[in-house]
Amino acid sequence: MDVADLPGVPDWLPDHLRADGIEELYPPQAEAVEAGVTRGENLVAAIPTASGKTLVAELAMLSSVARGGTALYIVPLRALASEKRAEFEQFEEYGLDVGVSTGNYESDGGWLADKDIVVATSEKVDSLVRNDAPWIGDLSCVVSDEVHLVDDGNRGPTLEVTLAKLRRLNPDLQTVALSATIGNADELAGWLDAELVDSDWRPIDLQKGVHYGQALHLEDGSQQRLAVQNNEKPTAAIVRDTLTDDTDEDGAVVEEGGSTLVFVNSRRNAESAAGRLGSTVRPHLTDEERDQLADVAAEIRDVSDTETSDDLADAVADGAAFHHAGLARGHRELVEDAFRDRLVKVVCATPTLAAGVNTPSRRVVVRDWRRYDGEAGGMQPLSVLEVHQMMGRAGRPGLDPYGEAALIANSHDELDELFERYVWADPEPVRSKLAAEPALRTHILATVASGFARSRGGLLEFLEQTLYASQTAESGRLERVVDDVLTYLERNGFVERDDDELDATSLGHTVSRLYLDPMSAAEIVDGLEHWERHAGADDTTPAEDGFTTANELADGEQAADTDPDDISALGLFHLVSRTPDMYELYLRSGDREEYEMAVYEREAELLGPTPSEFEDDRFEDWLASFKTARLLEDWASEVDEETITERYGVGPGDIRGKVETAQWLLGAAESLASEVGLDAGPAISEARRRVEHGVGEELIDLAGVRGVGRKRARRLYDAGITDRAQLRDAPKPTVLAALRGRRKTAENVLESAGHRDPSMDGVDPDPDVAVDEDDASEPDETVEDQSSLGDF
Repeated sequence: MDVADLPGVPDWLPDHLRADGIEELYPPQAEAVEAGVTRGENLVAAIPTASGKTLVAELAMLSSVARGGTALYIVPLRALASEKRAEFEQFEEYGLDVGVSTGNYESDGGWLADKDIVVATSEKVDSLVRNDAPWIGDLSCVVSDEVHLVDDGNRGPTLEVTLAKLRRLNPDLQTVALSATIGNADELAGWLDAELVDSDWRPIDLQKGVHYGQALHLEDGSQQRLAVQNNEKPTAAIVRDTLTDDTDEDGAVVEEGGSTLVFVNSRRNAESAAGRLGSTVRPHLTDEERDQLADVAAEIRDVSDTETSDDLADAVADGAAFHHAGLARGHRELVEDAFRDRLVKVVCATPTLAAGVNTPSRRVVVRDWRRYDGEAGGMQPLSVLEVHQMMGRAGRPGLDPYGEAALIANSHDELDELFERYVWADPEPVRSKLAAEPALRTHILATVASGFARSRGGLLEFLEQTLYASQTAESGRLERVVDDVLTYLERNGFVERDDDELDATSLGHTVSRLYLDPMSAAEIVDGLEHWERHAGADDTTPAEDGFTTANELADGEQAADTDPDDISALGLFHLVSRTPDMYELYLRSGDREEYEMAVYEREAELLGPTPSEFEDDRFEDWLASFKTARLLEDWASEVDEETITERYGVGPGDIRGKVETAQWLLGAAESLASEVGLDAGPAISEARRRVEHGVGEELIDLAGVRGVGRKRARRLYDAGITDRAQLRDAPKPTVLAALRGRRKTAENVLESAGHRDPSMDGVDPDPDVAVDEDDASEPDETVEDQSSLGDF
């Protein structure tokens, strides 16, 4: 289909597409247009990566905006939201306004009302619905990217319920769902009342296969010699072969070498593999590439002062990199950009990189097809869907003549098994995970609180519009789980029932607005009320049932000598760390004895009775959350990142994730304390600000000045500047000396503090101000906006 023949799109779009080199639509795109995607029809597009899904979404959104509507693009990850916003901003030259929203779950996003296209995560959209964002009711088109993630146990229920709510709020809403791999695309199309485009067409050829011995065995039955030399590993052989230019008989380059994505099953394996493959890549680099990579490596070292940062920089200098959720956001962005720019030649990644981020390569290697599963207690095979998602990254249109994706076999029997299990297999059907009680707990409360259902019958009627209801053949299961959840919500004071009628309490409305799991809210309220009742008293005896509801505690009398200001930061960190909304650190071998002793030493600071050590699971969880709290305490005590990463076996991205989740949960705890009439607000606020800035109590005010952060705040404090007011009127030589002579930094800091004349022209550092020169790199002064909530 010629772009000039597109129906219903803005007049400027055909010329815009031609300017981008697009004269005709790909076959799947043409099918989508014929199915009515530019006329407001619902559509499920199950087409391979690099086959033009984004243009299908753009056609739907732009035609909807042209009809006077507003379009919403839902992504699974914050990183993908940023990428899509950058793509869609090209339309702003035609008068469209693009907005992105991924954080602040208490906001109604009012500023988005004037946007034509909004990009957001499913969690953010869910929170906007809960907070009654008025513009949500004006949506005319919603695009759900990576819709197969409704199958994900963590994110899936939120995406599923959010789509159901949007469709109920907007009966004429156009719904477009995109995925590269859906085993039962027809079921999803049926659920969404949508036309289906199900295609395996790709703009460049993709061959899947298995490497075994000295050859790459491909799905069409052919073999391609790919020798493993000397003591080389098969992965290194594939990377080397991919990098090597193909030449003709005269030595002329027929085809330049390409890049490789290697998928492994753990962070440690990603890091070690990248380190080894750097020696394979380095001989293939030009002098110019080495210089450019050295600059990227320097930027990586500036992101975080940790061993992980150094290891990544060392690998990148050799043209290799690793990528996993333990990296800081800055690390990941630098790696992704360098890989897309063809500077980094190989990336060793955990499956986080397969989740939609635009990082295609000439070849993909799925080195590890088993992964540790804690529930199964051992290594388990990956799903076909997940492996196909990884393989779909092979081949870059316009850059590569083809794409190849290979698994690695260690025996002839395994060669046959991998062909049967993955290469020739279809992806598993996508199945709803909504009926799990933890998922329903939060969504049932939100559904009642936001007025989508005001009775048990209305609640069940709404849930009948979900994918789960369209898939289940088990009579009564959803009804039973709903009743169990309603009983829990009523018992903990979140919902009131009058016969069949349901109503959220004031507390229930607050919990829904805060985007908390109700069980997290119950844990927080119980812990704070336990403190008010028992602080100062010798009460370390566990409750008989190990759990006391907020309602039961509310009947108790406050201890006479309780002072909420005495609540320790550690106690609050531990309280939020033991909620379901915090991904707590796990206990490594040998940790139990260490943290068991630490818990008993500081038990008086904890908010709630410590379980008996004979309650293995509960006690283990208590220790794991205490370990997480200790990490937060170290951060808020100005312990440097490198020490924290080594002490707790985490990456810099994990620290940032825990910090931001703790900020969010402590902010929620402030609201809950006010809601139930507790006086703990000031203590919680102080703990929240300490963890936000990573500082001790005395530095909170200084660290809050824009451009200061934890390390600069300490230097300013040591120079005698103790708060924002003193900084505003401080002698400029003192400030310049404390900030290591960095004139621009000093000017920015003084301007942020409100100094009358922040200019540093002619100012010399005060020689009497002592500065620790051991930490000259001064990296990462402020915590990045990165959540560990599944990296939303």
